[in-house]
Amino acid sequence: MRGEGSAASAAGGISGGDGGASGTVPPPRGGSRRGGSRRGGGPANRRGRRRVLRWVASVLSLLILGTGAAGYLYYRHLNGSIQTDALNLGETKLGGSKPNAFGQTPLNILIIGSDARNDAANQALGGATETFDGPPLADVQMLLHLSADRSNMSVVSMPRDTMLMMPKCTEANGTVHEASKGLVQTNESLSRGGPGCTVAAWTELTKIPIDHFMMIDFKGVVSMADAIGGVPVCVEQNVHSRTRDGKGSGLKLPAGTTNIQGEQALQWLRTRYGFEDGTDIGRTHAQHQYMNSMAREFRKNAKLTNPVKLNSLAQAAIEAMVVDPGLNKIDKLFDLSMELKKVPPGRITMTTMPWIYSTRPGLDGRVEPKAGEAEDLFRMVREDIALDGQGSGTPASAGSSPAPSASAPGTAGTAQSAPPAATAAAPAKIAVSVRNATGGKDGAQAKAKGRATEVATLLAGKGFTKAVADTQTGAEDTTVVRFATDRQAADAAALATALGLPASSVEKSGEVPGIVLYVGKDWRTGDAPPAPAPAPTKAPDSAHPLNGDNDKACMAIQPGFTW
Repeated sequence: MRGEGSAASAAGGISGGDGGASGTVPPPRGGSRRGGSRRGGGPANRRGRRRVLRWVASVLSLLILGTGAAGYLYYRHLNGSIQTDALNLGETKLGGSKPNAFGQTPLNILIIGSDARNDAANQALGGATETFDGPPLADVQMLLHLSADRSNMSVVSMPRDTMLMMPKCTEANGTVHEASKGLVQTNESLSRGGPGCTVAAWTELTKIPIDHFMMIDFKGVVSMADAIGGVPVCVEQNVHSRTRDGKGSGLKLPAGTTNIQGEQALQWLRTRYGFEDGTDIGRTHAQHQYMNSMAREFRKNAKLTNPVKLNSLAQAAIEAMVVDPGLNKIDKLFDLSMELKKVPPGRITMTTMPWIYSTRPGLDGRVEPKAGEAEDLFRMVREDIALDGQGSGTPASAGSSPAPSASAPGTAGTAQSAPPAATAAAPAKIAVSVRNATGGKDGAQAKAKGRATEVATLLAGKGFTKAVADTQTGAEDTTVVRFATDRQAADAAALATALGLPASSVEKSGEVPGIVLYVGKDWRTGDAPPAPAPAPTKAPDSAHPLNGDNDKACMAIQPGFTW
């Protein structure tokens, strides 16, 4: 039948939209693909089908590469199929993740799901003919954080309807996309130059150094979903994702646990109407449940032992990916998969960025980062704190020398020591410009008068005799040190240390002439910036954390979609 994964379902499910409700079916809250509300049955609702499985494809790609160590030699020839794009097109570049005290380095990988319709395969899978010539959107964005000691993994999803400020992005050909003057929906970042601008937007918002990205379309998803051999998922009630006017994914499942694969798995992963409150937030939670369950299945059963089948699946996955230059070889992807494979499912935590519905005019149904709790989640990733509250493993015994670094992809199989840190110049030789940014980003307060001069004088007393008050100002909520070139990184870090600022306050930027100290709203008075609050030790409940070992997770069903 149509709702049960048949050929008719494929026609109506893969090409058909997960569209708007009508009649007595409760309309969901949430934003459209671009402007306007998600309510109703217009083109924005038909586009819901295209956000489904790019994240699934990316994780499957990694799992397939990791599970298939025996088939490694079979797909070396795929090197020529790997597509690459620039890692970061923005002005702010934080550099790579920093080693911990034991010389181990965490990894942050941004997984981007593109809805591009740039070839026949993707057009056939997703339909939506009205978007074939349109700019691609980053409708799935998930940051995967692998801890420095490889004991745990965190995934942070950002809802596609999140509103934020877009950074300035400059493409390799010189095309400039100016910074937005107002809030823009996060999925539009991809159309501002490519995945490097999506990375830049995440960097601006979270201050997390992103080491790699993987951008995925969905033409290889169907064959990979079948290869899993079935994934158990759970619903609290009978569910049928079909509105009265025939829209929806068509998913039809009885209450309880069902083993799904193939077309039915596709339906599960793209279902919005029928799960929770009918928004993309519920769909994200369903995807988290599916991926955790899939990871457990891979651990329990060696399903991909056929080298020929593995090769075809790996080829489908790789041809569907665009990666940054740091992942441009099969051996680098293989090394990355081996690093990811070290984490047991019980130490994988899936989360969604804490959010609130926007109350701004014209943004009905859109969301914004939840003040405080979203930053808490980002800070935990920045500081390599496990989201599950279990802490890290024991990387080295007390008193021992630093452990070898689990190095970046491409050399992950080789133990390497962390590179020696650059030596900063003496404070008296470090030129510093001090800018008054005490009004904050929202401009709600006037800048503290004369603050740049006061802080420049304070720095001179600490030996930074070349510190001068700049006539240019800024707008920062927290005090930050920015520097222009790699040679200035150690000096900028020394300045931050002298002031008691955290390492995360030091940023590389193309918009400053040298080392610039922006005195933020948090330091309007006094001789020292306020000490940061202790970091959280567990993800906030508003992040909806889901542990990889939780095989009891079950999706709540939206009223009006039961049978």
